[in-house]
Amino acid sequence: MERGLGQTASIETWASVAAAVGQQLAAFLEDVPGTDRPRDYEHLKRQQLIIELAGRGGWLAIPELAIDPAWTHSRSVDVLLERPSTREAIVVEVWDFFDDVGAAVRGLDGKVGALSQRHATAEAAAGTPESTWHVRGCFVVRGTRRNRTLIDEFGAIFRTRFPGSGDVWLAALVEPERPLPPHDGLLWTDVAGTRLIPARLRR
Repeated sequence: MERGLGQTASIETWASVAAAVGQQLAAFLEDVPGTDRPRDYEHLKRQQLIIELAGRGGWLAIPELAIDPAWTHSRSVDVLLERPSTREAIVVEVWDFFDDVGAAVRGLDGKVGALSQRHATAEAAAGTPESTWHVRGCFVVRGTRRNRTLIDEFGAIFRTRFPGSGDVWLAALVEPERPLPPHDGLLWTDVAGTRLIPARLRR
């Protein structure tokens, strides 16, 4: 199986092997290779939804922005939103499926920090004494039963890490006069990826 010879192994065998190495088997139903839809189709739908809605709020969007100097191995932001006139920026990370929540949160923190440093460096080069940019992070999560169950089960963790009101976050994205929320936020999309929905994390 390690050498790619497990094509005839049963699902039960694969699950047993995964358990033996401390992993969990995750299976997906996808269109066969060569069809029209790319592998990241659901991810792209949510990126486009964010870009279209945020445009109404005066945000300039850059999808898949590489943020590290070594761009060939750089981390990228799913969607970077900026309002230069008010020096506000949002690192939006889209999640169709969580495989490691801790790593996802640490990744968001790292990208927010890197973007804040990037703006500070640019302003220093321009002669601005200190950075006046405000940078926040936002998770946009596909509202599948699995994701909703996970976030409900670990509500205290998500509520503590994302204390920003979902209603306030959604308003800030679509209304130009609304300022950037003071805390990181979490929004849902419907399963089809056609609507952004405020998250109301259970207490």
